[in-house]
Amino acid sequence: MLIDSTVNTRIEDETANWGAVFAMSLCVFVLIASEFLPVSLLTPIASDLMMTEGQTGQTISVSGIFAVITSLYVAVITRTMDRRVVMLTLTFIMILSGFVVTFAPNYFVLMVGRALLGIVIGGFWSLSTATLMRLLPAEALPKGLAILNGGNALAATVAAPVGSFLGESIGWRGAFFTIVPLAIISLIWQMKTFPSMKPIHIRVISLNVFKLFGRLEFSIGMAAILCLFMGQFSLSTYMRPFLETVTGMTVSRLSFTLLVLGVTGFIGTIVVGRLLSKTLFPILIGWPFIMSLIGLGFISFGSDEYSTIWVVAAWGFIGTSACVGWSVWLANVAPNDMEQGGGLMVAVIQLAITLGAGIGGVLYDHHGYKTTFSTSAFILLCAAALSFIAYRMRYSVRATS
Repeated sequence: MLIDSTVNTRIEDETANWGAVFAMSLCVFVLIASEFLPVSLLTPIASDLMMTEGQTGQTISVSGIFAVITSLYVAVITRTMDRRVVMLTLTFIMILSGFVVTFAPNYFVLMVGRALLGIVIGGFWSLSTATLMRLLPAEALPKGLAILNGGNALAATVAAPVGSFLGESIGWRGAFFTIVPLAIISLIWQMKTFPSMKPIHIRVISLNVFKLFGRLEFSIGMAAILCLFMGQFSLSTYMRPFLETVTGMTVSRLSFTLLVLGVTGFIGTIVVGRLLSKTLFPILIGWPFIMSLIGLGFISFGSDEYSTIWVVAAWGFIGTSACVGWSVWLANVAPNDMEQGGGLMVAVIQLAITLGAGIGGVLYDHHGYKTTFSTSAFILLCAAALSFIAYRMRYSVRATS
């Protein structure tokens, strides 16, 4: 047992520090853009460093591995540190990662840069909500979370098409380097706006971060999340080489298609946000089921350019918004363990991204896109089935309470 110094109380006064919140939102934008830039630059990276597309896809896997480890233990490691110092350090590591990736002479150095990014991903997302609670009064927290996730949604919308365009215009190294100045701006902004946020000792918690897995309903839900992200990223990571080699898209048409992917994803997130005020499990069950059908649609219509654009649009609309409802589910299932449950969810998601990109890469290199996308569809179908089981368990709990 230890004193949990990562649990932060509300700010002592009622003054909202919106400057710091917007600085964090910019940091989120840079972080998400950095994480998924390889998806739109897979082919040129592979060509320049003389690798296969599958090997290049492992750059997403390695960042996921380090994000998993960091998300599980960052609270313990930084328990005596000022939150301001922790967040500034993570932002500095993100800048360092950008430099390492940009100037990577070989595969090993590229993977080191991506591993550094994984540390930032796991640390930032695990501590972001607790940090907002120190910057905002209680009534302003929902708005603060919306602003923070706005950076996420914007990056998801523009990262792929802009990355593809920049990769063609200034090369993949130039595309990665463009995010470094934004990261530096975020660091300076945070330095100017973040107050000192020294650790506050509040309660005693267990070092066993996996204790919630002792509850069957929680474990089933996490298994559904694992399959959802595994299935999604075993396909999404290799969408660019598919569109280039199977559909035969030019670079300009590819950039347009990836923009469609981002825009429909942004719209889908807004639509699902409204639907969640009325229903939960139909989305948790139906979305991965629809995604499995869309995955098969890539195989069926992949050779026709216009049909493929519609399939990509559907994938963006459903896929980007598929994970939104699980935070609501977590609040229902573990209302008294939100911090520990949230950390475990981050770890599960990053593990799933790692496994999805890794398995997809092996299948894509050795068995082609049909096997890769069929496997993705099967995993997503498993996610729908596990979501249904989680729904039945929640229904049973309500019926007996």
